[in-house]
Amino acid sequence: MEQTALRPKPMPGQEPDGAASATRSGPARPRLHAARRRGRRLLSVLFGGFIGAVLVLSGISLGAMGTTLIGKGGVIDPRGRHTPPPPSPSPSAAASAPAAVTLGVQVMDAGKPGALVVGLHVPGPAQEAGLVRGDLLLVFGRTRIDTAADLARAVARARPGAEVKLTVRHRSGGYRQLTVVPAVVT
Repeated sequence: MEQTALRPKPMPGQEPDGAASATRSGPARPRLHAARRRGRRLLSVLFGGFIGAVLVLSGISLGAMGTTLIGKGGVIDPRGRHTPPPPSPSPSAAASAPAAVTLGVQVMDAGKPGALVVGLHVPGPAQEAGLVRGDLLLVFGRTRIDTAADLARAVARARPGAEVKLTVRHRSGGYRQLTVVPAVVT
């Protein structure tokens, strides 16, 4: 008895002449199903591209609509209701409110005492005083700076327009005292 699992099977279209005539009755016909498959593949690719373009364009329009709604201010309720923003304070209330003070720096914790300068607003008070990126702020006025939050609190307590001494360690390792004039945020 012959084992059929071990016998190699011929590739489709390459059967031996005797087997081909035994399986087919009549003259040999061209294979049309391969052309149909190519046409279906092309149709599938085109349809997929069309659907992808529709999804991308609808996603962009939904994102633009979301930013437009968020840009109007106020609170957007998930149920679709829009709560308008609270009324702005009167001019007399704005005059009595304390002004926000800024140095014009972006800082982060350095992993050691001090606040590391990672960015400067140009023009700004810190840039005019001589601070550069990479400086480590150690003392603001009489306040020792251990973290970036300490610097933010110290700047918030400062009076705008009043000179403040800064102790800074430059990237090269040298220490320096600078004078900065905090400005008002408008």
